[in-house]
Amino acid sequence: MVYEKMTKEKTEKKEECVFCRIIKGDVKADIVSDEENFIVMNDIDQSIPGHCLVIPKKHYETVFDMPSSLGGELLSAAKKHGLRLIKEGKAEGIKLVNNNFEASGQVVKHFHLHIIPEKKGVSTKHV
Repeated sequence: MVYEKMTKEKTEKKEECVFCRIIKGDVKADIVSDEENFIVMNDIDQSIPGHCLVIPKKHYETVFDMPSSLGGELLSAAKKHGLRLIKEGKAEGIKLVNNNFEASGQVVKHFHLHIIPEKKGVSTKHV
């Protein structure tokens, strides 16, 4: 019952979602890649150079709302762009982070996976 209420609220709020507006082309973003069901864009905060986001084109508030059938494409996009950051010298390692619900730190209520470049000796202290 609680989840059903949350789902109804999610549907009502998605019209305001900044990621949905980016995907529609109403808001400008630095899109790195346009996949079949996902876009990859640079995070607006580039305090960690190369930090990017994998975002589904369809609105899902959390990973729990996204169909499992999209998991393979999500993982492929994360691997492709994580490896790209390593090849470009922006990373020696990659941190993949996804926050679900406000209590975990989710700010934008549209599922997204952070690809955060890491280097030895450099503290990112991010998400």
